[in-house]
Amino acid sequence: MAEDVLTIKNLSVDFKTLEGTVHAIRNVTLKLHPGEVLALVGESGSGKSVTTKTVMQLLPKNAEVVSGSVEYEGRDLLKLPEKELQKLRGNDLAEIFQDPMTALDPTMRVGKQIMEHLLQHQDINKEDAKKKALAIMEKVGIVNAKERFKNFPYQFSGGMRQRIVIAMALICNPKILIADEPTTALDVTIQSQILKLIKQLKDELGTAVIFITHDLGVVAGVADRVAVMYAGRILEFGSVNDIFYYPQHPYTVGLLKSTPTMEMDGGDLESIPGTPPNLINPPAGDPFAYRNRYALKIDFKKLPPFFKVSDTHYAATWLLDKQAPKVHLTDKLDQRRQHYAKLVEKEAHQDD
Repeated sequence: MAEDVLTIKNLSVDFKTLEGTVHAIRNVTLKLHPGEVLALVGESGSGKSVTTKTVMQLLPKNAEVVSGSVEYEGRDLLKLPEKELQKLRGNDLAEIFQDPMTALDPTMRVGKQIMEHLLQHQDINKEDAKKKALAIMEKVGIVNAKERFKNFPYQFSGGMRQRIVIAMALICNPKILIADEPTTALDVTIQSQILKLIKQLKDELGTAVIFITHDLGVVAGVADRVAVMYAGRILEFGSVNDIFYYPQHPYTVGLLKSTPTMEMDGGDLESIPGTPPNLINPPAGDPFAYRNRYALKIDFKKLPPFFKVSDTHYAATWLLDKQAPKVHLTDKLDQRRQHYAKLVEKEAHQDD
């Protein structure tokens, strides 16, 4: 396998607040492979966006990187001066945000905004920049690109504005693309189109993607690997098949059981009881222990290590210890497995 395009090692990030120090990210380790989509999944506040903002070095002033490294092409991004980071952002590293209107200047024509992105990062004249801007607009599915080049953001629908943001992010052919819940504000039909577009562009350009979402249903059609985050930690990671067919951590199973499908009845939907822990005083053991019906005594006292399920699949839960009692975590998941299998089959037919 080719060398990892990004390696996050033992990353911990704190936030200073009036209430106290929030331990937002705690000892996170992740690897991003070339040309893959790695999904970061978890509830709001789990640390997904903080992780990627640390990669981009776009943390707020009250944030502090306590420990760890973020390695890209042999360099630790956490130690680079701002001038070097500015050269990387938008060029090698790009990001698509949840709300396209926050990324677009409402007073500037969209074509000029895409061109400016290119002119800022590459040695290119305005004529060639315009040609590339038109080409990327067409590639992301903006019909009549030449005519729409002079339009303002308000003249586009939400889905089209998101396509413009994607065009801006991809125009410099970045090696890493971060997509921070890029479909949350869109309706289901447009969401499907944007997900398909990201996957298609990833395949064509070879860009590695970190895809942030709270919705495991979205992950099925777009991701290659999944990392499940909770309370600032990674609890489980593996291939998308590992996570959907053989989830091992009770939190992952809870997320799957609370994800609706088109085939299910309303009564089949389960919720995860309780609320995430206070990260000013995080628990000593498994952070999910207080919401876990299968929690063992050790879960409240000692943080579990990662147990190997397979060469691609690891989970941090004491239930995988040889001395742990056997429980049937995946009961009632058959319907979701069938739904996932249909999504995969549908994607395969679309690719053909």
